[in-house]
Amino acid sequence: MNMLAGALTFVPLLTIAFAHFVWALGSTWPIRNEQLLVQTVFGAPGATKMPNRLLTFVIAVLLLAAGIIALSLADHTSGGIGLTVVGAVLALVFLGRGVLGYTAQWRARFPVEPFATLDRRNYSPLSLWIGVGFLILVVMRLS
Repeated sequence: MNMLAGALTFVPLLTIAFAHFVWALGSTWPIRNEQLLVQTVFGAPGATKMPNRLLTFVIAVLLLAAGIIALSLADHTSGGIGLTVVGAVLALVFLGRGVLGYTAQWRARFPVEPFATLDRRNYSPLSLWIGVGFLILVVMRLS
């Protein structure tokens, strides 16, 4: 059960990290142009360019690291309490991002379509999924 929870948390993080790696290289995959990509994955009013490539690369690395932490949490014999604490923090971060996506303040800050709709239907639920995954992994380690 631990490895299943770890894998179900790791796979979406790996997928999101891969997309960020590709964007850091300058690709607009899977969208046809940069402006539409910005409207699809960023959603801030007036934004026409993707964030800095170095920042995008750092985000990709952090997402991949979070995925590796999820797999590490699934192994009860590694990492000790420090790893469990990091997992709890990641659970809070992803749960927080998921919940924020449904608030009026978030919607006012990121109203551009198709991001706004995709965020409600995909991005926020996925963040909640990942957060719950980390929470399950932490609880399993503590029990």
